[in-house]
Amino acid sequence: MSMLRRAFFGLAAVILAGCAGSVSLEEHPPIVFVHGNGDSAALWQTTVWRFESNGWPRERLHAIDHPYPLARDDDTKPQAGRTSTAEHMAFLKSEVEKVLQATGARQVVLMGSSRGGNAIRNYVQNGGGDKTVSHAILGGTQNRGIWAVPIAGLPDNSEFAGHGAFLQGLNRPKNAAGDEVAGPVKWLTIRSDKNDKYAQPDGLWVGKRGVATGVTYATSELKGATNVVIPRIDHRETAYSPAAFEAAYRFITGRAPATTAVAPQLPAMIGGKVTGMGLSPTDPGSGNFANNLPLPGAKVEVFATDNVTGERRGDAVYRNTTGADGLWGPFSALPETRYEVVVTAPGYATTHFYRSPFPRRSSIVNLRPERIPEADKNAPSLVIMTRPRGYLDPARDKMAFDGQTPPPGAVLGAGVASSRIKPTGLPRAVVAEFNGERVVGRSWPLAENHVSVLELTY
Repeated sequence: MSMLRRAFFGLAAVILAGCAGSVSLEEHPPIVFVHGNGDSAALWQTTVWRFESNGWPRERLHAIDHPYPLARDDDTKPQAGRTSTAEHMAFLKSEVEKVLQATGARQVVLMGSSRGGNAIRNYVQNGGGDKTVSHAILGGTQNRGIWAVPIAGLPDNSEFAGHGAFLQGLNRPKNAAGDEVAGPVKWLTIRSDKNDKYAQPDGLWVGKRGVATGVTYATSELKGATNVVIPRIDHRETAYSPAAFEAAYRFITGRAPATTAVAPQLPAMIGGKVTGMGLSPTDPGSGNFANNLPLPGAKVEVFATDNVTGERRGDAVYRNTTGADGLWGPFSALPETRYEVVVTAPGYATTHFYRSPFPRRSSIVNLRPERIPEADKNAPSLVIMTRPRGYLDPARDKMAFDGQTPPPGAVLGAGVASSRIKPTGLPRAVVAEFNGERVVGRSWPLAENHVSVLELTY
């Protein structure tokens, strides 16, 4: 790996030592971001940008990438490619120790999305985090479970079962006041009013429509914590939205941020990691099994594209093949320029990613190429609109996909994060629009093993 790449990706892998600058650790402590179930560090990209835009040193913002981000169905039983609560906590503990050693800080702030909050609570309560963590922020963490009573077909020993041993242990009162949070850490929970798909009295989103889950809309709240309710946000937006950032920033600093927008900063050096969909990087037979293991031997190409048609403007501005670490980049993104990032890897469709322009540097633009579902293999083309940091809600959001409003598959209640269409005819421009963000891509022939992904950033 070149010196440039080593320095660039060092910021994502472990915070660089000796980069504290003139801003004190007390004023801007290191923040460790912990993603949710099946997700990756990439989802924290805009949150990191917002902290940077408010003066937080880049080297103190660390988004972890758990190799196996999916929880076991039953926490007490080993399950290939999945992690237990103990394994999840141990990984987080090791990452915190790296950050403390690298920065010289005494404590860190932890901010988690959904399952990430389970690991944070477990680490603070059972892994020594009560000494190394100053603030803990939980976005959409199901602290009382997604279901809290026995329901046929749902495992009682899931870490998401409110009546299970894991959450019962975490929620046990810690003092005479009945506080459920472990001190002396300061705690913040962020939840939706009624729009979080995993905080519902009805079991619709766990495949049990009409069955009472035993939880309320307030399943994320904890006694002894500061509990914030943000109307209409969805499950992922409890961690990744501007409103969640504002609440977190205010909780850490005691004041409002100067801005919740992303301030441009050049040069915007962009890169990340290519990951796969199997039990291991070389396992093509496991379907769409999400992991964050590096995918070696993946060819990555980046093209500047026309803002209106999505067509390429000349030859690739970056081209390389991933090594054992799965890393790609960096390349220098020009302001206001849109890019197509193409990933070609054995066992996967050639996947064309289209996104909005990059306003700031990021080393966590992670890429997971697609596999073509059996049901779609005879289609002329496949184009996917996806919103990793939130959901698509026709009752709340202004959106369209290839002129269709709402996008196909979007349902009321903010429970779907993607939409799929199968355009016919010759390759052409396809547009995804969501609350003012507009992504322009192209359709590609599915018969030639190509898939397009229009990824919304905000």
